Amino acid sequence: MERDHQFFDNIEKKTSVKKDDIFKLAQSVSHSNLGDERTIRMLVSQVASLAGVPVSKQKEDQIVQAVLNNKVPLDFAALSKMFENK
Repeated sequence: MERDHQFFDNIEKKTSVKKDDIFKLAQSVSHSNLGDERTIRMLVSQVASLAGVPVSKQKEDQIVQAVLNNKVPLDFAALSKMFENK
């Protein structure tokens, strides 16, 4: 349990996103239909807003297509690369 606590503390320090906000977002995602484009766009918008990071329309489209086509990478390095600005 301590390890989980540390993980979220580190995220909060690095991103300024509060643990409670992460948990609320995770809970909303767990009840979301990730096969629905509109829902995915709403979640992308929520995450971007929470993190204070702008997401271009082009990047949003790429994320939506990746989720809809089950092509979201599971390892952190590949996932980070997906969110890099190009």
